[in-house]
Amino acid sequence: MSILNQIVPRLSRTLSGRSDSTASAAASQPEFTLKPAYEITENTEAWGLIAQLPGVTKEGLELTAEEGRVTVRGRRAWQKPEAWTAVYRESVDAPYELTLEHDNTVDADKIHAELKDGVLRVSLPKAEALKPRKIAVN
Repeated sequence: MSILNQIVPRLSRTLSGRSDSTASAAASQPEFTLKPAYEITENTEAWGLIAQLPGVTKEGLELTAEEGRVTVRGRRAWQKPEAWTAVYRESVDAPYELTLEHDNTVDADKIHAELKDGVLRVSLPKAEALKPRKIAVN
């Protein structure tokens, strides 16, 4: 079974459906979690996760793998310049969270991740039992 059939993104809340005044208030007191834009790729050896996390640093990022789940958590750190007043602002300082479920088909000990220019790339190697095998015929 492909991991693509098992992916269940989880999101505690989003900004959709909020009014501008509510969204502005949320920018100062985040009560929600943003789901990052992401994509899943696959080859014979591994699945790949590419997530866009603008403004998140390595120090502000947490990646965990346990019990059939891979979870990405991050928070961008934005510093308001001194004597600066926003006239218009669409971005908010809120945490990102993305949880992907799989049917224990990922070799958690071999997961590799890299964050560069706000893009997280995660290699999720397939468990040996899932990889194609060449069988010798006698």
